[in-house]
Amino acid sequence: MNASDQEKTIVIIQQPSRKWIIWLLLICLGFSLLFNLGLFAAFGDYYSDLEPPTEKFHSGEVSAPDKIARLAIDFTIMPPYSERMIKAIDRVTEDESVKGVLMIIDSPGGLVSDSHQIYDKLRKLRETKPVHMAMKGIAASGGYYIAMGGTEGAPIYAEPSTWTGSIGVIIPRYNASELGGKIGVKADSLVTGPYKDTLNPLKDLTDKEREVWNVVLEDSFDKFLTVIDEGRPNLNKQQVRDLATGQIYTADQALANGLVDKIGYEEAALEDLKTALGLTEVRVISYSYPVTFAETLLGASAQVQESQLDPLTRLINSNVPRAMYMFGWHNGLNSNSL
Repeated sequence: MNASDQEKTIVIIQQPSRKWIIWLLLICLGFSLLFNLGLFAAFGDYYSDLEPPTEKFHSGEVSAPDKIARLAIDFTIMPPYSERMIKAIDRVTEDESVKGVLMIIDSPGGLVSDSHQIYDKLRKLRETKPVHMAMKGIAASGGYYIAMGGTEGAPIYAEPSTWTGSIGVIIPRYNASELGGKIGVKADSLVTGPYKDTLNPLKDLTDKEREVWNVVLEDSFDKFLTVIDEGRPNLNKQQVRDLATGQIYTADQALANGLVDKIGYEEAALEDLKTALGLTEVRVISYSYPVTFAETLLGASAQVQESQLDPLTRLINSNVPRAMYMFGWHNGLNSNSL
């Protein structure tokens, strides 16, 4: 038999699959990314505790030795943003190169205690450095309260479209007693005193309980009126009380009622401050905080209070008393800038 007649045999050698190697590498890569993100968060939190806040150039002459600090209340006045603002004010107080402060207010207000803390800090700061106020879109309730912390005699600016006022106090409360009755749920808290559970949303307030809370409201309200009376020498306390209906005022109404001094933008307020300081060239600076790991992952949604996202949590927490100088208290959005 000839070789050509012989049957030819073709042998195919198949290489073993290496897909498992690729999957192993991908899994290792994933663990590596998670590990590095964890390190990034740990180091970020560590260094943010060491040196917050960070100074940033905002405008003006970058090489000017004299600085004006631009502090922005552009958040709902509550932790952690109020705490960051207080730290920024402390930084301004310690920095001798900062000659004055331009406080920008764009806030619906917030907690009574936090509003007063920032106001008190500004009062102490203005003893050594001028503090001027400029209102933007909304400077209501606690935002207006803080505006009274500016230097005496310094004009308070409002933009043409600013909303301000809303002078008053609110303690948010739900009354879900009828709903509880329909679904068979009622309040049955164990308490040591008759007023320990007064804001429970599953029961009605008694007349006596309302009387107790009205005393608390009136105390905070009177502090608000006193702060405005002292901050607006053109108004007496009765005039302030007449304006303190809780309503919002437009910029023109606020000017006519003596709540603000001038209609204009931030730039005009800055020029007034420069004139008061006798400076022509200044470096305007602002302050910021490192973005936290949660804010990095969640973005803007990380700025929303959890209680604003979860109706059940809001209901459960509704019996926690929170006295607020607040317009539109349900708004939970905050900003991370100062």
